[in-house]
Amino acid sequence: MNKELIIRSGSDTVDFALLKDGKLVELHRENIDTKSFEVGDIFIAKIRKPVQGLNAAFINAGHEKDGFLHYHDLGANLKSLMKFIKGITTGKTKDYSLKNFKFEPQIDKGGSITDVLSANQSVLVQVVKEPISTKGPRMSSELSIAGRYVVLVPFSDRISISQKIRSKDEKARLKKLVQAIKPEGFGVIVRTVAEGKQVSELEKDLEQLFNRWLTMCKRLSKAQHPSKVLGEVGKTSSILRDLFDDRFTGIYIDDKDLYDETKDYLQEIAPSKSSIVKLYNNKSLPLFEKFNIERQIKTSFGKTVSMSKGAYLVIEHTEALHVIDVNSGNRSNKATSQEDTALEVNMIAAAEVARQLRLRDMGGIIVVDFIDMRNAEHRKQLFDFLKEEMSDDKAKHKILPPSKFGLIQITRQRVRPEISIKTREEDPNNENGEIEAPIVVVDKITADLENIIKTKKKVVLNAHPFVAAFLTKGFPSVRFKWLFKYKRWVKIISRDAYTYLEYHFFDQEGNRIN
Repeated sequence: MNKELIIRSGSDTVDFALLKDGKLVELHRENIDTKSFEVGDIFIAKIRKPVQGLNAAFINAGHEKDGFLHYHDLGANLKSLMKFIKGITTGKTKDYSLKNFKFEPQIDKGGSITDVLSANQSVLVQVVKEPISTKGPRMSSELSIAGRYVVLVPFSDRISISQKIRSKDEKARLKKLVQAIKPEGFGVIVRTVAEGKQVSELEKDLEQLFNRWLTMCKRLSKAQHPSKVLGEVGKTSSILRDLFDDRFTGIYIDDKDLYDETKDYLQEIAPSKSSIVKLYNNKSLPLFEKFNIERQIKTSFGKTVSMSKGAYLVIEHTEALHVIDVNSGNRSNKATSQEDTALEVNMIAAAEVARQLRLRDMGGIIVVDFIDMRNAEHRKQLFDFLKEEMSDDKAKHKILPPSKFGLIQITRQRVRPEISIKTREEDPNNENGEIEAPIVVVDKITADLENIIKTKKKVVLNAHPFVAAFLTKGFPSVRFKWLFKYKRWVKIISRDAYTYLEYHFFDQEGNRIN
């Protein structure tokens, strides 16, 4: 499996597309805005109002909507943090290392927000969930600064090892190493990618994070309230930090400054792979067109998502949950039973569902209505396969086994607004209406053709004139690509009476197939 990261720079945004074997699996967008609220950013903020009934406080962090800080997100060492902030802002604290800092008693786990916070107090908070819809950012005062191999946690002495590291010996080795090199007054979380790494690599990562902490503290002494005092590292660096591994084969960037930044960052974390960073200079063919990303965006973000074998998904969104319906389409296979057909379509759908969750960054409750299967072994096989497909998903998630009705329920952590891209275009037959883009229609036609061509020697396609022209124009046209792939010539007839989305296949006797 090969991974590629494609980075497109615009005047006010930067788009990041993660490809796995050429298929788009993640899409991120960074707005070039110093006032943005991204997960990991740290702000000096003011308590606006503690609310005892919610056991939380609303805080002014500079966003148009108040941030939300729950008691459980305060951190056990809140009093020590507040004392430290006060010392810096009043100029009494000059040593930011915590080496000689005297810690205060921890707060009660079951306490009340009004016991520890009051209006107009200054507090240091970190974004754990970005502003979504009508809600402001969710904040935490239990701070952490993430690096490639470790996460630095101030006002703590705890060392935690990633649960994905299975070896007990490796866990013990890492814990011993970190214990010897961590700064006093700081805890450390060891990430999965630290497995097998030497002490020099961990020490270098820790040193960089500690320097970021010192830089933040220096800013804090002169910072306005509210304001951002430590931003998450650039989106490019954060994606590489969290996702990069030996399976990456290429990173393509169309901006020289971003190219230099990425090259330098990769030189730090994986010097042997820095050569995979390439500057894209072809002005005649946009970067996203070159890697077929624009097409994948148009065909992946609509309400209906086509899959192989003629199957498709219908994705519905509500405020509280997402519903995904699996449909087999007009697919039929006489060589297998209905149960085997259902399993085959469900397995294809499970892979696409896992991709869609990452691609759209869908969160909250997701209900997937798979095609019903009576065989308990098949249901278990589907459940295990879905878990495996979602194993690469960095967002916290939980998957429940299929219910008696064939439903699988998924909860997935939502920390950013869901990606929503408009895929519909103006209807040429109705100036006030909208239709699917031609590429989406063509993908549906191709999915049907792939199934039909197996049993029919000659096929005739009837379609709206605009769609027929799209299929036959240029070289190689879509029809020529069909010829190369299926070794069949498809006759295409324009039908003025058809609506834009209407199409039908006919056999050589003129009998309608679909």
